[in-house]
Amino acid sequence: MLATQGIVFNIQRYTIHDGPGLRTELFLKGCPLRCQWCSNPESWIKKIQPGVYKTKCISKSNCGACEEICEENAINFYRGKIQSIDREKCTNCMKCYDECPSDAVKRWGETMSVEDCMKIIMKDKGFYEHSGGGVTVSGGEPLLQSDFVAELFKVCKEKEIHTCCESTMHAPWKEIEKILPYTDLLISDLKHMDSNIHKKYTGVGNELILKNLKNLITQGRELILRIPVIPNVNDNEENIKASADFILNELDGKVRTLQLLSFMRLGEEKYTSLGIPYGMKDVKINRKIFQKHVEEIAEYFNSRGIHCLVGTKEKE
Repeated sequence: MLATQGIVFNIQRYTIHDGPGLRTELFLKGCPLRCQWCSNPESWIKKIQPGVYKTKCISKSNCGACEEICEENAINFYRGKIQSIDREKCTNCMKCYDECPSDAVKRWGETMSVEDCMKIIMKDKGFYEHSGGGVTVSGGEPLLQSDFVAELFKVCKEKEIHTCCESTMHAPWKEIEKILPYTDLLISDLKHMDSNIHKKYTGVGNELILKNLKNLITQGRELILRIPVIPNVNDNEENIKASADFILNELDGKVRTLQLLSFMRLGEEKYTSLGIPYGMKDVKINRKIFQKHVEEIAEYFNSRGIHCLVGTKEKE
């Protein structure tokens, strides 16, 4: 029996970025990668966590409810306002969130059933039908909750709703196989072709990812590939050529679209809320010049017969 509950940290309705048409996108907790440019650090740990937004604190003298309720003494104050949570002491009981009257403590994650998710999804079924859209599950890494994704997608297919899974593909094949009968489209990344560099910036090598991508193509699965273009990490000529070679030679060029995602400094406030250092804090770019660089990379891929676009919208 498949899992009927999952841990979701965000749901976006009416999105047009991760799959065709208007979509409802569910973001699941848990990820085996630690990409230094990740904009969703709240997705890394597969459990509900508190995040701290100290500017919203109304002060210890006016409230102090979080400190009073915390049995682990994990709340740190500075100049009378909540500053951080000691993650070594914190048990993620979320009592501080329950007691906070000012949203200075945020809840990252919610346990939801398939039924809970479907109530939200079905509100927009008419939009899916008119736009060719559907449901996308992302993360984090949704394959860490593969049983839940499979059950959710199974119900979606019963309702004739298009399904898409956005995954790092860093997962055992048996987890991927669970969702394939109910999945119409898959989205994944080529972060770097050199496994050592891949590991340096993401925490894992790329061998399993590349193997799974080849297996998907062998099975005739529809696949969108993405390259998050990161300055001085994977935007050099050698890596771009190797990426094109892999798509053409190992995937037989059978990729629906290659999408280039220009690096942007996103999610820094969330890193602070979780007490995690932001790995790209020293990276500074001229947005106009860098965007031109990304467009030139797209031209190279297209010149080699790979359908390549800048951005995440579906275009023909």
